[in-house]
Amino acid sequence: MDFTVFENKSSKKKPKLSKAKSITLLVIALVLIVGFLSVGLLTDYIWMDSEGFRSVFISILGSKLLLAAVGFVVFLVLSVVTFYWIRSSYISYLDNEKLPPIILEKKKSSAIIFGISLLIGLLGSSLVQGIGWEPLLKFLNQASFGITDPYFDMDIAFYMYTLPVLKIALNLLLGLAIFFFLIEAGLYSVFAMYRKSKKAQIHMGVTLGIIGLLLAGLHVLAPYETLLTNQVNIFQESAVYGLSYTDQIINIPKSYILAAVAIIGIIWMIIAMNRGKIVSMAIPVVVYVVLVIVGQASSVIVQSFIVSPNEFSREEPYLAHNLEYTRAAYQLAEIKEEEHPANDSLDSDMIERNRLTIDNVRINDVRPLQDVYDQTQTIRPYYTFNDVDIDRYMVDGKYEQVFISPRELRTEDLSDQAKTWENLNLRYTHGYGVVMSHVNQVTPQGQPEYMLNNLPPQGVIDISRPQIYFGEESYDEVIVNSKKEEFDYPEGGDNATSRYEADNGIPMTGLNRLLFAVDTGNFRMLVSDQITKESLLLHTRNIVDRVNKIAPFFEYDDDPYIFIREDGSLAWMIDAYLTEAQYPYAEPYNNSGENYIRNSVKVVIDAYSGEVNYYPVDPTDPLLQTYRNIFPDLFTEEIPEDVQAHFRYPEKLFVTQATMFGTYHMTNLEVFYNREDVWQFPTEKYYNKDITMNPYYVTMKLEETEMEEFILMQPFTPRNRQNMIAWMGVRNDGEHYGEIFVHRFPKQKNVYGPQQIENRINQDSVISQQLNLWSQGGSEVIRGNLLAIPIEDTILYVEPIYIESSNETSLPEVKQVVVAYGDYIVMEETFEKALDRILELVDPNHESDEEVDPTESNESVEGGEDTNPILNAEDTLIELSELFDAYQNALSQGEWERAGEVMTEIETLLEEINN
Repeated sequence: MDFTVFENKSSKKKPKLSKAKSITLLVIALVLIVGFLSVGLLTDYIWMDSEGFRSVFISILGSKLLLAAVGFVVFLVLSVVTFYWIRSSYISYLDNEKLPPIILEKKKSSAIIFGISLLIGLLGSSLVQGIGWEPLLKFLNQASFGITDPYFDMDIAFYMYTLPVLKIALNLLLGLAIFFFLIEAGLYSVFAMYRKSKKAQIHMGVTLGIIGLLLAGLHVLAPYETLLTNQVNIFQESAVYGLSYTDQIINIPKSYILAAVAIIGIIWMIIAMNRGKIVSMAIPVVVYVVLVIVGQASSVIVQSFIVSPNEFSREEPYLAHNLEYTRAAYQLAEIKEEEHPANDSLDSDMIERNRLTIDNVRINDVRPLQDVYDQTQTIRPYYTFNDVDIDRYMVDGKYEQVFISPRELRTEDLSDQAKTWENLNLRYTHGYGVVMSHVNQVTPQGQPEYMLNNLPPQGVIDISRPQIYFGEESYDEVIVNSKKEEFDYPEGGDNATSRYEADNGIPMTGLNRLLFAVDTGNFRMLVSDQITKESLLLHTRNIVDRVNKIAPFFEYDDDPYIFIREDGSLAWMIDAYLTEAQYPYAEPYNNSGENYIRNSVKVVIDAYSGEVNYYPVDPTDPLLQTYRNIFPDLFTEEIPEDVQAHFRYPEKLFVTQATMFGTYHMTNLEVFYNREDVWQFPTEKYYNKDITMNPYYVTMKLEETEMEEFILMQPFTPRNRQNMIAWMGVRNDGEHYGEIFVHRFPKQKNVYGPQQIENRINQDSVISQQLNLWSQGGSEVIRGNLLAIPIEDTILYVEPIYIESSNETSLPEVKQVVVAYGDYIVMEETFEKALDRILELVDPNHESDEEVDPTESNESVEGGEDTNPILNAEDTLIELSELFDAYQNALSQGEWERAGEVMTEIETLLEEINN
């Protein structure tokens, strides 16, 4: 019987790849992997180059690569030397029969050693460049502060730049040396080689010697660090920031002793190890640990029994340094202090002399105002207002404070049907226009009086470029100048469109298109036929991400604000801070230990093109000078006038300085030590909650000036008291930008503080009753910001009162304005009426613009007594009480129509009282 044998073709062995083909495939794979990993780097370079910051990118990348190479070489070489020494020790000490074949085979063992060393080198490369690139650049390009510390006589630059680099280098090398020693100890423990092998002993001895030298180096640097902290031991803090009595007597000598012990101890350990006296090797370690403990104990004893009982006399010279250098670190020594008499001098003539101040008293508040903008000016659900900012403009020749907010695009709020690739990437590309309103004017309905509103923007200022391609929203990248028209704004039943006309952007040609498609994961970018050779990619459109990507070494303010330039274009302003934590004797202002801060740079981003300019505004700052040495092409020296006109002193810096000044205004050392005159920020009632009062902008005329200025101010109260003791202001305009001053009130005279005014409003029988009635009528009473307004030698308080219905779509409305002056408080429908009522009380010569019966005023004096009682007050109160009871009964029984009628009677009665 014949059997046909069928060959199973699938069982045939596949031919092996030749060596050349294998290497080729491996190379291609490596190229693809490296290329994929490099896409982000390439796209960042292309983007930075398109924005004009190629030199910044190259400087940062170059420093990182240099440090990465240094770290890689150092870690690699030391690793190779270590492991080859270990291999050599094994071969020379053990017989070949006892050694694994892999150690004897030079090629294989070398490959293993090189592989392990390569991994350690890569780790070192990552550590060194990740930690040290910025400190290294600052160290190499440092600018002198021209100020030396009083103990070591070292320039501040040493603590800022040199000390951090030395510590980084010593700590990295020490960590590596300890790592190698642990490996050596483990591997040389085989067959007790550390006792018998001379090579092993020498190897471990060399490593120990390096550890000892590095540890001694850190101890030698430790005395300099006593100037940077108030920690005198692990348990206690000194009353002094910087060098203290205990530091000088104990901690500094202790550091030098420990440095000497580290070197002597290592020498002892090396000798003991070579003699085989392993137990005696522990003696230096024990001595070192004992000395560390003794040092800590000595510090505790001196601090507890010598310093604490006589702390002021012991720390007096060090307190002086703490005071002097903290004031220098925060520029507090430059603050001009003056006495403010706090006179009761308000009259009609003073009001007329300060008419611009009065006309710029802020009646609207940001939080309710943003709700109004959102409901009345978003126009479409895909528009949004992120924030409302305050600024100043010349409007019809008049200097005026304004609220301004950009109308940005939020594509997340488009309908699901509209979220197509073309809409999200080509059509809906930008927001449109800004809304601007008066700070001091409201409509009869209590809404803001607009200066710029609607689409397209209409009002007192012409906007030539209303499109906002770059803003605060979390924008994705978009492609402009495609075949698709870009949506501009809704226009009747149709939509207005536009085309991007700036040159800024990344051309969507050649390799760019592929690279950015891969980088963003937006692969439709590759195949879309809507993209042409004129198309541009707008990348990194969130302005905070944008500036952080360009200059990540600055700290940026979290409140950018938009402004209108003279040519009608829109631009964003962001404050950039330079901070450090190494200023000797200076108290830190935050938990990160930072004790030096400057707002030396203003960043301006064009809202249309995204063009970014870094303007240096404090060229005297040594830290800024250092960064200018590092990145000379980053900064734009010439500051346009229309940019400088909108500089605002940043609230973050002002709050930091004001907080520090609350303690460091005391120049008498004993008073400073006892904290006898600490100032703090007052509290106020805002949105029916007690909050800490934030700084606010006012327009006012200083005594030495002829024109009103834009001032950022902050009142102070003494600690644990509510009367106002002083206020701090900083100038924002022109050549006087950044000048800080403080007006102190007489200590023997009581000046009402913000919370005292709030309490008196609550205690006023008429005002509090009206507020309670409004809040019971299905509405919420919102207390706005209480503003203390300095006018010449006196102080006026103003607080807006909002009413908001409980309905979710209701708008908060300014219904009343409270004005307080001295012992008087009034509440009226408008600020003008309230001020007029105050003037009637304080100025006998005042002629009211309106006919007001003085017997019907609701002003109060201290203690809550009415200066002009309401006629038939008792009968009126009884009637109000009965109506209110009837209103509550109607509500409890569900008689809504009856409740509405009673509330109408209550409101009518209240209007009669007011009128």
